[in-house]
Amino acid sequence: MNGLFEAAAEIQEFLQHRDWRFCIIGGLAVIRWGQPRATRDVDISLFVEFGEESSYVDELFGEYAERIPDAREFALQSRVVLIHASNGTPVDIALAGFPYEEQIMQRATAFEYAPDVLLVTASAEDIVVLKAFASRDRDWDDIQGIAIRQMLSLDWDYVFAELASLCELKGDHEPVEHLRRIQTATSAD
Repeated sequence: MNGLFEAAAEIQEFLQHRDWRFCIIGGLAVIRWGQPRATRDVDISLFVEFGEESSYVDELFGEYAERIPDAREFALQSRVVLIHASNGTPVDIALAGFPYEEQIMQRATAFEYAPDVLLVTASAEDIVVLKAFASRDRDWDDIQGIAIRQMLSLDWDYVFAELASLCELKGDHEPVEHLRRIQTATSAD
């Protein structure tokens, strides 16, 4: 089995065993919805109410190796848990806490990456929203791949509504405009 899939399945089982709400985001989700690309880590969004971080963080570090010194303090301050799966694969777990992030997990579905490897990933729409909001060069490349592959099935109204709400909070509407240019260019192809 692919080392990334193995690591993702291991962490997923750990989270499911505890009935924690989560989904896989990042490169593995992009592989599901967009163009194949290389990724070296597993990115997970885990819903944790604000003020409840310690118990989740402590349980994760009780099972998995820290990737950086003072990882617990970093996790509590940044809401990002940096661990290694048992096979050494880096895993980034973002502690989600906002209603939209909870909605992402409710919309997540399982996908078979390999025989007997079902991983729960965020929807194509939510990956586009998250990546457009982050607005890094790699994110725009990923969005382009998702738009090409999922053009006919993407709920663009949902994407633009959620992205506009997030961008309003940030006070930066350029991601919405950038995404509209991608949508227009992709639909013209």
